[in-house]
Amino acid sequence: MNIELARPRGFCAGVERAIAIVERVIERFGAPIYVRHEVVHNRTVVQQLRDKGAIFVQELDEVPTGARVIFSAHGVAAAVEEEAQQRKLEVYDATCPLVTKVHLQVARHAKEGRDVALIGHAGHPEVEGTLGRYQEEQGGKIHLVESAAAAEALQIDQPDGLSYATQTTLSMDDAGVVINALKARFPTLQGPKRDDICYATQNRQNAIKELAAACQVVLVVGSANSSNSNRLREIAQSCGARAYLIDEAAEIEPLWFDGVEAVGVSAGASAPEMLVEGVVERLQQLGGSWSGEPLVKSEEVFFPLPVELR
Repeated sequence: MNIELARPRGFCAGVERAIAIVERVIERFGAPIYVRHEVVHNRTVVQQLRDKGAIFVQELDEVPTGARVIFSAHGVAAAVEEEAQQRKLEVYDATCPLVTKVHLQVARHAKEGRDVALIGHAGHPEVEGTLGRYQEEQGGKIHLVESAAAAEALQIDQPDGLSYATQTTLSMDDAGVVINALKARFPTLQGPKRDDICYATQNRQNAIKELAAACQVVLVVGSANSSNSNRLREIAQSCGARAYLIDEAAEIEPLWFDGVEAVGVSAGASAPEMLVEGVVERLQQLGGSWSGEPLVKSEEVFFPLPVELR
C-alpha cells in the first residue's frame, strides 16, 4: 500500500497567526489569558494552548472584568466587541483577515440598505460573527442561506437589491450550487469581486480532489468541529474514495485498508503537521510504503501579528 500526501495541507496563514497571537500574549503577560471560543477548531492545538495557560470560554461573562481576552480566528459579532468595551476587557483580535474582509463587505451592504444572502452553516462561529456584523439601520436584512433549496424559497422585500457573501470554509462546489440558485431567482444578484472562500480552503480542496482520484482511501486529519476539515472529507468521498476524518493516528482502524493499494493523507487548515507525521508513521506500521515527503506547494501567504504584539 502506497502512502500519498496532499499538497498543500495543514496550517493556513490565518491559523498560524491566531495561534501565534495566543502564544505571544501569554508570553508577554503571563497566564491566565482568556480566549472566547476555540481559537481554531483543532483539539490538539486547543489542548496545547490550554497547557500554556489559555482559558477557553464560550461567552464574555465568563471573563473577569478588566482581564485580557482573545477573539478566535472565526471572528465575532459587533455586539461582542461592544460588550468587551463596556466590561473594560483588554482585547486581542485573532480574527482571520479573510473573515474580516467578509465582515467589512456585509457591513457596507448594511449601510447601503441592501439585503444580503449569507451562504453558510447555521451555528458555526464564523457565520454567527458575520450575521452580527449586519446592522439593520437602513431597512435591509441579512438572510442565512444553507442550501439551494433555501435559496429557491428565499423571500426578500427588495429582490433587485440583493448581494451575497459566503462562509470562508465552505466547499467551492457546494457554495457554487447555492450561488447559481440565487442567481436564477435574482438576476441582479451582486457578489464580491473575488470569491469569499479563502485561498487555503480552495487550495486544499483542489489538492484532495487529485489525491482522491489516485487513492482508494483518504484520511483527513482534523477535528469534527472543523468546517474546512469536514468539507475535505466530503469532497474526497464525492470523488470516489472512502474517506475518514480523524483527530490523530490512534483513531486509525487497520480494517480500513484491506485490499487497498494507495492511501492518501490530507489535513484541515487548523491541523498541525506533527499529526500528519503521526498518521504516516502509523500507516507504515500497518505495512504502508512512503517514498518520502513530497514537495509541499508553497502558498506564500503571511498575515502579520497585530501591531501591539509585534
